[in-house]
Amino acid sequence: MRIILPIFFLVLITAIGCQTEKESKSDRRIEEINGVPNAAEMIRNPVSAKGIQDTVNLAKIDFTETAFDFGTVDEGDKVTHTFKFKNTGKVPLIITDARSTCGCTVPKWPSEPIPPGVENEISVVFDTAGKKEKQHKPITITANTYPSKSVLSLDGYVTPKK
Repeated sequence: MRIILPIFFLVLITAIGCQTEKESKSDRRIEEINGVPNAAEMIRNPVSAKGIQDTVNLAKIDFTETAFDFGTVDEGDKVTHTFKFKNTGKVPLIITDARSTCGCTVPKWPSEPIPPGVENEISVVFDTAGKKEKQHKPITITANTYPSKSVLSLDGYVTPKK
């Protein structure tokens, strides 16, 4: 009897503590936002449980090239390249970030919105100091596009100093 009573209370407390508050379907719904005047101001995921959604009203970035082969350079040289692009979407293109995997590759991008149909460019400088042999430097561009990230790259060979 001494053992049964504490076990009973333990089971009772566990059962009460594990109960969750029931919620109705109306409490779980997500409010839909309609009539957004400028869809470019809102980053959205066009894939949902309903399938792929319309991405027509997003900016689109169309690069002339996404990779540049700088050939062979000597260690310590600085490689500069400009990636040209055009906003082929229907709303202004806003580039929020451009970064590489290390501080040796520095991109410079336009900070102002790029209107639809307008061309612009992203310039990249790769400092080869301390780099040797085959190099691959990706540059990730984040913008109000779908997908939100685009990847550019610089590739080539750095001849080591003797």
